[in-house]
Amino acid sequence: MKSITLVLVVLLFAGPAKAQYNQVNDIPYRDAAQGYAQERCKLDVYYPTNAQDAPVVVWFHGGGIEGGEKHIDPQLKNCGLVVVAANYRLLPKAPIDDILDDAAAAVAWTYKNIARYNGSKRKIFVAGHSAGGYLLDIIGLDKRWLAKYGVDADSLAALVPFSGQCITHYNIRKQQGIPPLQATIDQYAPLTYVRADAPPIVIISGDRELELFGRYEEQAYFWRMLKLAGHKDVTLYEMQGYDHGAMPFPAYKILKDHIKRLTEKK
Repeated sequence: MKSITLVLVVLLFAGPAKAQYNQVNDIPYRDAAQGYAQERCKLDVYYPTNAQDAPVVVWFHGGGIEGGEKHIDPQLKNCGLVVVAANYRLLPKAPIDDILDDAAAAVAWTYKNIARYNGSKRKIFVAGHSAGGYLLDIIGLDKRWLAKYGVDADSLAALVPFSGQCITHYNIRKQQGIPPLQATIDQYAPLTYVRADAPPIVIISGDRELELFGRYEEQAYFWRMLKLAGHKDVTLYEMQGYDHGAMPFPAYKILKDHIKRLTEKK
């Protein structure tokens, strides 16, 4: 009898089992990729080993579409999420169409494979900073990119760009001989694809006085156009006191708060 009581006491004070996590790196997300695509088209997956149907964040790094490397921020670890961090090809070695196709291919890979990493394809949030936010805005709003891989962009749980360019990206304009302060909106601008029936969108910007090339005002206009188009779940945040490079630090909490809100809603 004493031994049974002792076991019960130990179980009561032990509490619930602590989540365990694992990470698998450099998984190719393109079949039969060669050359530069073989080098860049890889992703890392960080996942809880003792969970089921966990929310998923597909994360695209920044770097002006000319640099940067996949990474998983500590704020996205140990909090019940599956995180997929993807590299993509870069300008000028690859054209922008190939880079956007890489982003779509990485999201499509996630839909097809995330269950084996205990993630739910019904809870896929696509997020990224700067160039990463720009890429996810286009593939999330212009449905053609994901449709090529049999994925409906509207099935995404949300788009969460951290300081993503909303006009045509300045390094695409640079290739066209257009300076960064001369704005254009063409087929490579997220603003071109504003629509009411897009997934929920959480737009997060740095301080308007510290942001890059008027980035806050771009995002505010993007937010306003989505609202005027009739989008029912779009939010804009300004991280006051944080410049373009530092703004992800407070923005991760907003991302996690909206993941909680939208997964509970589902």
